[in-house]
Amino acid sequence: MPSLFVHSTRLGLTALLSLVLGETALADAATKPTPSSPATSEVRQKLPFLSPTLGSHMVLQRGKPNRFWGWSSPGDRVTVELGGTAVAQAQAGPDGRWLAEFKAPPAGGPYRLRVVGAETVELEDVLCGDVWVCGGQSNMNFALKEATGGREDAATAQLPGLRLFRVRQQVGYGPMPLPLAQWSTCTPAEAANFSAVAFHFGKRLQSELSIPIGLVQSAVGGSPAESWISPEGLGGFPEFGRALSEIRRLNHATTQRHGSFLMHWLEENDAGTRDANWSSPALDESDWKPVSPATAFADLGVKEAAAIAWFRLRVTLPATLPPGQAQILLGVVDKMDTVSINGQWVGASSWVENPRKYPVGSPLLQPGENLISIRVAKLGAKGGFLSGPDSLRLVLGDGTVFPLAAQAWKGRLGHLVVADDTLPLDRENYPTMPTVLQNGMLAPVAPLAVTGALWYQGEANFTRAHQYRRLLPALIADWRRLFHNDEKAPFIIIGLPAFMQRRPQPGDDAWAELRDAQALAARQVPGASLAVTIDTGDANDIHPREKRLVADRAARAALAGHYGQGIESQGPTLLSHTRRGDALVLQFAHAEGGLVARGENDTLADFAVAGADQRWHWAQASLEGDRVVLRCAEEPEPVAARYAWQANPRATLFNKAGLPAAPFRTDDWRLSTEK
Repeated sequence: MPSLFVHSTRLGLTALLSLVLGETALADAATKPTPSSPATSEVRQKLPFLSPTLGSHMVLQRGKPNRFWGWSSPGDRVTVELGGTAVAQAQAGPDGRWLAEFKAPPAGGPYRLRVVGAETVELEDVLCGDVWVCGGQSNMNFALKEATGGREDAATAQLPGLRLFRVRQQVGYGPMPLPLAQWSTCTPAEAANFSAVAFHFGKRLQSELSIPIGLVQSAVGGSPAESWISPEGLGGFPEFGRALSEIRRLNHATTQRHGSFLMHWLEENDAGTRDANWSSPALDESDWKPVSPATAFADLGVKEAAAIAWFRLRVTLPATLPPGQAQILLGVVDKMDTVSINGQWVGASSWVENPRKYPVGSPLLQPGENLISIRVAKLGAKGGFLSGPDSLRLVLGDGTVFPLAAQAWKGRLGHLVVADDTLPLDRENYPTMPTVLQNGMLAPVAPLAVTGALWYQGEANFTRAHQYRRLLPALIADWRRLFHNDEKAPFIIIGLPAFMQRRPQPGDDAWAELRDAQALAARQVPGASLAVTIDTGDANDIHPREKRLVADRAARAALAGHYGQGIESQGPTLLSHTRRGDALVLQFAHAEGGLVARGENDTLADFAVAGADQRWHWAQASLEGDRVVLRCAEEPEPVAARYAWQANPRATLFNKAGLPAAPFRTDDWRLSTEK
């Protein structure tokens, strides 16, 4: 989300929706958009002899065929040598691409490889072990140095058996050939900026298994699951058909690769950037209209319609500017704003609920008159500057405030929407288009041989949780095809942590439905498993800083499910429910030695029951060995039960291994996100 979420505020559902669907990069809404990827034709002119996915310090996947690839002249022969012995040969095809496959050496190393053809490339310090792809959105991207204890963990992260491959953000409207990444040994400097969850996961595996571990981090804040699935993988989802058709059109119509339909819509429709530069200090604004920021769109004759408008104002600053970081504040803006000072870009955001607060670099401001230009895209009936005139201000480094609403504003329409079907398909200014992140950040890494995947995502899809019940299994199958894995290759799903304020009454909840979709995939997809994290999180921050426990749960799932270690990796799991008089009796698996209550005063909480009327009431819960017995005075004839069914539940049901039960429901009633 603007990479979910940096600023902590108390959020309602509407606010959360804007946050989740408004995530940008990892810091705040002022993050400058990532430069567009080069056009595919431009990339092909620079394709290297050996793909950068393969390099010194990498980890080969043990127990599987490993693939090396690159580009040369059509017909060129290429040999891969391991320790001076040829292990594979290949010939470049008509498109120049060659691919060689060879048997993995024994786990360990280091090994030296040579790739010999039109060029010779030597790879040093190559290890053989297990490789894991670590994908998702901002909680997977959350850097170790920002996590609880992370700076101390990074300082001691001199781990030669752990290798890191962090893929930087790149979008593609078709499969891109080259990733923006290179392999490195795990050092304190490299670990500090690597995914905290992936680091702790890999560190435990390497320690427990005593083999090298390679981690491929490929994650983008705010990214929905469909951005990580190929067009073929989305073939069973007709709801994405229009978006996929538009991506094909854009792939032929433009060299820009925004990954956002909104950005393309602005590019094609906004006269202020398409036909001229309305942020330029030299612009003739004699035909612009005087406006007030509180009524800016109405002053331009726009009431209910969607529109793009530009606003310009001038602020006179003192002859000597104070040192320190200046900031421009605009309050809440709906839907997207783009700010420039003296013709230079300052910041942009489509995260509606986040009050705009953009840092202003010192070279941008000058003594005397300064031009501030603001473009606002309003995509609905309401829009524009929503926080009031006092929220609009320029603050210098010494705290001096210049109220912006008090200045003379001028405005001009850049585009008026006359039909709703001409609005953008996507309303965020960061990569959320289907397929574009798989094309840009996974396709260039494949067909690297890997063990499996670690997936930490779902916040961006929570309002479509019912669709996620199909979408996540489709993603798992798609990734397995991409990396040439079988249908049982391990895929570890990290469940969403606690978030938002706790609801006092039970009922439907989209966040809980997303967790339920994650649990469903773990039950139904062979090789998939779930790491439950509802006992972690922060009510006010979608980015909880505690990542060790999250990684430990994921590592447990891998060690038990894939590596066959005899450890418990799951919390209590519902087996059955039966009616006993006025009570419901729930029986659980993974409850060896009995269940454990960890609520206040060692009690259970967050259980609810409903009768045939489907109205939910809190229930009294008690333990009987591996069973939980539910009673409710308000519902003497319960037919269904739910546990921890809200965004921020109280995790009270555990087993003797200290693992929490996943949220669950016994009913099959219509979910709120089925709409």
